Amino acid sequence: MNVIKVSAGSRTSSVAGAIAGMVREHRRAEVQAIGAGAVNQAVKAAAIARGYLLEDGIDAICLPEFTTVDIEGKERTAVRLIVEPRTGAPPPPAAPAEGPSAGA
Repeated sequence: MNVIKVSAGSRTSSVAGAIAGMVREHRRAEVQAIGAGAVNQAVKAAAIARGYLLEDGIDAICLPEFTTVDIEGKERTAVRLIVEPRTGAPPPPAAPAEGPSAGA
């Protein structure tokens, strides 16, 4: 299984689609991000992917952890997000895709 690497400039919708596709095909996606901007994009993508997967009846969870990666001979700390289906409970009904109403 491939690791989905996210940068601060990654498009969240594209990363979300990759996450959802990996979860559908392999029942698990691993997302890796280094730096605050990249972690921000990765978390937003995981939230969007959860919505995509709920449409298919898959209630996904996201498990964050730290990991160490070697980049050009230097050790860097990365955040790894494991996205996988929740086990033991039926998925909740899909929420509407709309945000809160204006003026509410």
